[in-house]
Amino acid sequence: MKFIYWHVLLPLALASALAVCGQTPAKWPTADGVVELKDFHFGTGESLPTLKLHYLTLGTIHRDANGHVDNAVLLLHGTGGSAHSLLNPIFSNVLFIPGAPLDITKYFLILPDDIGHGQSSKPSDGLRMRFPAYDYDDMVRSQKMMLDQMGVDHLRLILGTSMGCMESFVWGETYPDVMDALVPLACLPVPIAGRNRMMRYLIIENVKNDPAWKGGEYTDEPKLGIRTAMELWMIMGFSPLQLQKAAPTRSEAEQWIDRYLDRRTAEVDANDLIYYTNASRNYDPGPRLETIKAPVLWINSADDYINPPELGIAEKMVKRIPKGKFILLPITDQTRGHGTHTAAAVWKDYLAGFMAQTEKH
Repeated sequence: MKFIYWHVLLPLALASALAVCGQTPAKWPTADGVVELKDFHFGTGESLPTLKLHYLTLGTIHRDANGHVDNAVLLLHGTGGSAHSLLNPIFSNVLFIPGAPLDITKYFLILPDDIGHGQSSKPSDGLRMRFPAYDYDDMVRSQKMMLDQMGVDHLRLILGTSMGCMESFVWGETYPDVMDALVPLACLPVPIAGRNRMMRYLIIENVKNDPAWKGGEYTDEPKLGIRTAMELWMIMGFSPLQLQKAAPTRSEAEQWIDRYLDRRTAEVDANDLIYYTNASRNYDPGPRLETIKAPVLWINSADDYINPPELGIAEKMVKRIPKGKFILLPITDQTRGHGTHTAAAVWKDYLAGFMAQTEKH
């Protein structure tokens, strides 16, 4: 089975982590599914005759005495990821095994490909830059419609990483009665502005300013623009401590980055990259945090360069979430910068306690 890492900026760091931990991918018994959402309308007013959403599931669905689903867990991937992303061993091998917080013999796990990602509808399917300009609200609404078609009327938990973290806040505000608990990992519930938006704008502009992009009508990928974009994701996403350990000499550092950029440049579609990088443009759950009913366990790490703790945003915003708890993980030998959200061993005990705390008896 081929595993596609959760985010465009993490393959190098996660590969290093696996080498250190000696972990190999488990062959999880996933089932594939696809829903087709007819005449799907986006927030921009654009529409598609059919929006396809692909997803994976693990485990068996269970219903309570009243026929309501009581064990479904929605797992949301990061920017540029897919349904396969959270099958990464440093996540799945820690959380999905018997007795673990997301034990697949107990829970029914749902892992969707977001709009613009994986095997779901995306610009590179053919529409290119004529594809509707989706955002996180569209993603969450389409996920809810997907669950409705699947017959899943309630969620035990929504856990999201990075982009999925931001979607978790949108879920909590848009459908406050659907879930028992929320676990957003590695994000902030504020508009994407400051350095974060600057990074995203640079990524988009570097692709668009590559002459090979041709307004999105390229025959060959604009590799220079994509390569520069990957450089920005790499700088923002990686942990300095882990990079220093992985490449302690000048020669090793240069060889590593060359391998990383060669691999990532070959894997990315330019138009898809523009769309999913820009999907956060109007994200802002801040004004409605008080409307979140579900308990929230929100976890960031101190070495996250994308969501820097020195801004003090999380400590302020969590006070407005009625049942919210914020944890800032200190930098350790186990944290992975922004990618700590996938290194489940670092925070699994918090999740286990939270699942027990929010269990309905």
